[in-house]
Amino acid sequence: MSVSLSLPGSWAQSVLTQPPSVSGTPGQRVTISCSGSSSNIGSNTVNWYQQLPGTAPKLLIYSNNQRPSGVPDRFSGSKSGTSASLAVSGLRSEDEADYYCAAWDDSLNGPTVLQA
Repeated sequence: MSVSLSLPGSWAQSVLTQPPSVSGTPGQRVTISCSGSSSNIGSNTVNWYQQLPGTAPKLLIYSNNQRPSGVPDRFSGSKSGTSASLAVSGLRSEDEADYYCAAWDDSLNGPTVLQA
């Protein structure tokens, strides 16, 4: 059985890029990347959101690598330069969802969000 973590389209300004999907088998560790520029990821913090089918997006990671209360430590975030990544370890079937990275963009003077 495979678990697909999808990132299908964009809303807001699509200046952050992510792969269309990432998949793995239960128990594996998978990483979703998010690439931006000096005006967004390079100079601001990154948040990650998870949207399970039929539900509203949920904050998964804030300030690059911080987990809100209740988010399992299987989820971790990191940032380096103009790129960020979300790692999911011990992949589970319930992790199948849409994932978004988001960062403020100084040149747009607004947030930019990409659905991964």
